[in-house]
Amino acid sequence: MNGKREGADAPELASFNLEVARKIAADTRAMVIGPYQTGPTRRAGVSVPQRQPEERFAEALSLAHALNLTIAASLRVNLHDIRPASYLGSGKIAEITTIIEAEEISLVIMDCALSPVQQRNLETALKAKVIDRTGLILEIFGQRARTREGVLQVELAHLAYQKSRLVRSWTHLERQRGGFGFLGGPGETQIETDRRLIQERMSRIERDLEAVKRTRALHRAARREVPYPVVALVGYTNAGKSTLFNRLTAADVVAADQLFATLDPTMRQLRLPHGGRVILSDTVGFISDLPTGLISAFRATLEEVVNADIILHVRDMASPDSAMQEADVETVLAELGLTRGQGPRRIEVLNKIDLLSEARREVLLQMDHHDPAVAISALDGHGCGQLLDRIETMLASGYVMRHVRLKPDDGANLTWLYRNADVLARHDDADGMVRLDVRMSPESEARFKARMAPG
Repeated sequence: MNGKREGADAPELASFNLEVARKIAADTRAMVIGPYQTGPTRRAGVSVPQRQPEERFAEALSLAHALNLTIAASLRVNLHDIRPASYLGSGKIAEITTIIEAEEISLVIMDCALSPVQQRNLETALKAKVIDRTGLILEIFGQRARTREGVLQVELAHLAYQKSRLVRSWTHLERQRGGFGFLGGPGETQIETDRRLIQERMSRIERDLEAVKRTRALHRAARREVPYPVVALVGYTNAGKSTLFNRLTAADVVAADQLFATLDPTMRQLRLPHGGRVILSDTVGFISDLPTGLISAFRATLEEVVNADIILHVRDMASPDSAMQEADVETVLAELGLTRGQGPRRIEVLNKIDLLSEARREVLLQMDHHDPAVAISALDGHGCGQLLDRIETMLASGYVMRHVRLKPDDGANLTWLYRNADVLARHDDADGMVRLDVRMSPESEARFKARMAPG
């Protein structure tokens, strides 16, 4: 009885908690700092070009706004060197302190990855709470998760992040405490207890996620019994995936002009122009500098991408950083073992052409018809018909055509064909026989032959 009541109240409780979080955020005066190094950086000895500072900073501000924070001040900082102790130099810290005092700021967001020591030293110097880019993204994920799996994945990632912060970061963690058996042995420090409790919670969540993962595997197995191909949408956050999903499926998925509007995966059945059906899957948006830990935490969610028949890579062609965003998405896909030329086939979906100049739009629209890219506007629907045709053509390659004759009372096989193949045409003969022109995958054809075999 209680479990049923909790299940019924879960959506209301989630909505209430979200409203509370948004109210707290709205009452929080924040400052966003974009500390960016000039020129290319080096990773593993290789020079890596940097995104435009203006675009990076605009994205950081969008992330902060996604939390409903009151942005009281913002500052972009050009760095020549990163200080190991505090990331920023003493002069810049003094300048920021003056702004914090004048604007009564209680939260500082650093659009970079801070070490625990850097975070602690900045909090001491600025006399304000400091979070870095990873912490900010985790807060957004925490607000947006709706499904049980999404909530568990967010908590796991958050705990892993917290655990990495327990490096003598706060003075209260250095207290000695006596032991009471389950609380730890004599002399165990608070930091050791906190780390142990976090690890125990992480282990429980990992077990729960394994159970969710097994359930998802069963769902995928059930879908294979009715084998509709899976088409997965991927792309940089705010590229327009959810808007395209809604356009193609007439669904009502959240599609807002903000980062990470979608977190939990959404799936809908989609009928193609010539009658074929696919399952369309919308996924969490990717983002630059997404920590590997977060990618690992959401690996189960992204399994739909790994197991898809076709990946639609949705790109925001109106963004000046479109090329760098494409590289960021490719990096995450590579983390999942999906480098170009491996795994599912891909179609580049060049979105937001309605925001381009007429000349640029014409260039994209006149691309070679056989190029695996389609220029569209998910907002007004331009090019979406061509995209569906391209999906159907790509799926058809490798499929086989069959002409089937069935007896008028063979309803079982007729129903099976409609569920497991694309019925392109049907003819009812004068003698009652049913003739079908069908297209099916090699797997479905083998199963159909087994059904029709004598005995």
